[in-house]
Amino acid sequence: MKKEKLIVGIMSGTSLDGIDTVVIRVRGNGAQTRMTPILFREYRFPAGLKKMALRNSRGDTSSVEEITRLNVLFAELYAEAVGKLARAARVKLNDIDLIGCHGQTIHHLPKPTKLFGRTVRATLQIGDPSVIATRTGVTTVGNFRLADMAAGGEGAPLVPYFDWLACRSKTRNRILLNVGGIANMTVLPKNCRMEKVMAFDTGPGNMVIDSLMKKLFGRKFDRNGSTASRGLIALPLLREMKNHRYLTRKPPKSTGREEFGDEYAERILRTAKGFAREDIVATATEFTAFCVYDAFRRFVRQPKVDEIFVSGGGAKNKTLMRSLARNFEGAHVGVLDELGISGDAKEAMCFAILANETIAGNPANVLGATGARKQVVLGTISRPLS
Repeated sequence: MKKEKLIVGIMSGTSLDGIDTVVIRVRGNGAQTRMTPILFREYRFPAGLKKMALRNSRGDTSSVEEITRLNVLFAELYAEAVGKLARAARVKLNDIDLIGCHGQTIHHLPKPTKLFGRTVRATLQIGDPSVIATRTGVTTVGNFRLADMAAGGEGAPLVPYFDWLACRSKTRNRILLNVGGIANMTVLPKNCRMEKVMAFDTGPGNMVIDSLMKKLFGRKFDRNGSTASRGLIALPLLREMKNHRYLTRKPPKSTGREEFGDEYAERILRTAKGFAREDIVATATEFTAFCVYDAFRRFVRQPKVDEIFVSGGGAKNKTLMRSLARNFEGAHVGVLDELGISGDAKEAMCFAILANETIAGNPANVLGATGARKQVVLGTISRPLS
């Protein structure tokens, strides 16, 4: 019921680079929401945690004991990050009204499957919100995807609600493109209502590039796209990559490491024997941009896009940005910061806003993004002992 709230948003994505945290001041809710960012910080994971989490995202290497422990460990790390953020922002923990935490996705299975006579869509984000609430003393909202999936949706993407609130234009047709481990686009026709928003995962973002960089060069990612810039696009390899079944799947759709993780990168390397290492990375970078354009061409078509604003780690990849501009000839391709919103902080801000909507009792799943049958209130609320 407060007119103004201090909310922390937490996000750790499929790239497993670390914990993104932001504290924002929020007034109102729904279409009347107004937000002011106060501070954004990223906190690195302990050495070895990424490897352990990735191992437990694959069916052939996962352990139920490790997943159970990781569920608590991630929550502890998130709670510690909130404490660090509060100190950096010179905010007392008991002045924070709310935390919104996406959690760490271990496995995402949006395709409906028959199981004991029931139709099941499933997903698992670890980092239990009740642990965060207990450790911080702040009401925490998590597990945002499952309510949408129970309503027949994919449970993703969830960022389009934030995109619509913060980035729609009265005069310009916009695409908001986030390139994290997976790339997702939100299509915002000028002056659109929420029911006109369309969004979905286009395919790999940095995930395939990062995996190839590790396997070929022993590096975590292609800084600024410099490795790709030294290579040539291997057309036979690109043609093979374009045959991936995900590209033709109609929205609503979402994807993840299950389709574009290390196993997919290993298949690329088997196909790419004889090509220079730089050429393989250049081809994977071109494939990422192609997936975005191909998705727009196949499934959106209209309206003609005027502006594309990119966020996530991919916005720093100059080779990828040039490829997007080439594919979307005639459109302005820039970074989200041009709209006054930090591209680094965007996803964490999104989950702060989604938590605010949950507390207000407002539905926040975009039907044109997830494909759910109806709008639902997202998330699980965990309250600390007052």
